[in-house]
Amino acid sequence: MLLVLWPAWAQQTTLTVLTHDSWSLDKNLVARFEQENGIRVRFLKGGDAGEMLNKAILSKGAPIADVIYGFDNTLLSRALQADILQPYRSPELPNLRPELIIDQTFRATPVDFGYVALNYDRDFFKDKPLPQRFADLTQPEFAGLLVVQNPATSSPGLAFLLATVAAFGEDGYLDFWENLRKNGVRVVSGWSEAYYTHFTRAGGDRPLVVSYSTSPAAELYYSEAKPKPTEPPTANLFLPRSSFFQVEYVGILKGTRNLRAAQRFVDWLVSKPAQENIPTQMWVYPARRDARLPEVFRFAQVPPEPARLTPQQIANNRERWIREWTQVVVQGQTAQAVKARR
Repeated sequence: MLLVLWPAWAQQTTLTVLTHDSWSLDKNLVARFEQENGIRVRFLKGGDAGEMLNKAILSKGAPIADVIYGFDNTLLSRALQADILQPYRSPELPNLRPELIIDQTFRATPVDFGYVALNYDRDFFKDKPLPQRFADLTQPEFAGLLVVQNPATSSPGLAFLLATVAAFGEDGYLDFWENLRKNGVRVVSGWSEAYYTHFTRAGGDRPLVVSYSTSPAAELYYSEAKPKPTEPPTANLFLPRSSFFQVEYVGILKGTRNLRAAQRFVDWLVSKPAQENIPTQMWVYPARRDARLPEVFRFAQVPPEPARLTPQQIANNRERWIREWTQVVVQGQTAQAVKARR
């Protein structure tokens, strides 16, 4: 009989990890981490990334979790400004892609990255033209075909809004959104609703959806069609500057009573076994440089011309951009009137 002696600090420890709803890792992998460290991990799903971060900020001082995973570079400055995270410099940092380590205070450790991108239903567009330019989405032939997420509640929705700012500039992005509104764009609260309710692949009526550049690979991976198709039923629509580079982070919440367990979890999440499990679980690229990608990721394309904004640009303007977007798209105000009030 093998007797396992856990470190005293790890005995009877329950670690609560606040995540977005898309969190997924192999249960056996999680169980192995628990067994090896004497830690029971409880995952608390908090909605989309924006909603999840709101919950963490509102519970500041009496945190509802020990660790938070899934806030991204569109929300990073908000998390740092709210002062809900405590520094931790993981020994695994040298193994991560240096371009992903944006926070030099080490309160946010990069876990994965990807690209928010437009996806389309290939069957729907088999005999129909696709948009060729970003602005084409506002044309009559594409009326009522697009579903997007609300940037106030959804991280991909916010990433797509930021892509429009990068593509059309301060003077043009609201005009684009006003024209999208007039062209029948549908706005929903989060990614799951957009993709699994309104996208035509799920039985909805929208063949264009804001999703991820890895979504076609996921469609093929999970396909139950017989025989197994050789190509995904969806594809990326890489209109110039319509995709947005996104990095997801993990951080330790201030006030945790399980600091050492939280540090062990962060180290494990960026370890090679966990990183190599991430691609086919959450359909993003691992932050670790030496993590191998699965074969199906040949369908997880990288956009040739993604949009990017600096963390400082996002921090300085994010709330105003969301507010202006809400006034134009949700409240129906004109872009001209909103810009006149700046």
